[in-house]
Amino acid sequence: MLSLNNIEVIYNDVVLVLKGLSLEVPEGRIVALLGSNGAGKSTTLKAISGLLKPENGEVTDGEILFQGQPIHKKDAAEIVRMGIFQVMEGRRVFEHLTVEENLRAGAYTQPIRRFSEDLALVYNYFPRLKERRNQVAGFLSGGEQQMLAIGRALMAHPKLIMLDEPSLGLAPLLVAEIFEIIRRINREQGTTILLVEQNARLALDSAHHAYIMENGRIVLDGSPADLKDNADVREFYLGLNEIGSRKSYRDVKHYKRRKRWLS
Repeated sequence: MLSLNNIEVIYNDVVLVLKGLSLEVPEGRIVALLGSNGAGKSTTLKAISGLLKPENGEVTDGEILFQGQPIHKKDAAEIVRMGIFQVMEGRRVFEHLTVEENLRAGAYTQPIRRFSEDLALVYNYFPRLKERRNQVAGFLSGGEQQMLAIGRALMAHPKLIMLDEPSLGLAPLLVAEIFEIIRRINREQGTTILLVEQNARLALDSAHHAYIMENGRIVLDGSPADLKDNADVREFYLGLNEIGSRKSYRDVKHYKRRKRWLS
């Protein structure tokens, strides 16, 4: 469904962030993109969704194909109409609008006659939003705002949802609830999901395939099972040593300096 082929992204005509990045997101699957802060994960999502221009970024080489069509030169509104919806890091709900008004904003590309049916679908996945449908979004908890951001994406009938750090700043129980709903949406609606997440264990438990980024490049990819068995991933991303116990901060810091894939 989505292919990135040797993508390069430069900010302000100077800063090279993505350096020949390639990845594939098959239709109907959950694909995880893992990496440390500054690896280029959010830039990858913005390149796909057309949100680089407001930040003086540009795809300078390679191509991005969605269902066989190049999209790297299209603007963000056109990309949304094609069926790609990005849920930004930090939720980015419309804080002065109610929950239902936020959901209505997400449905702006869809026929009005479908609104009630789509709203019922979102409330089925997120009953808490139905209880708070008339509440101003700025007064929701962080977890409720994340639910609202995902619900708003669903209102657009996306073929592909890109989630940027959905677990950020949330309590573990809420994170588990939200990720179970993400898996349900993929399973029941057939929605393709590209998931950027620093919680590697959680992402690998949810994804069908995963990529690991370092310094603007893909350095490793495979099935979650294979990656969990990989010594590099276990030590650096899962914080485990060779016998399965947790690494100390000192061990992990030392390992970062000697990662074999960067040598």
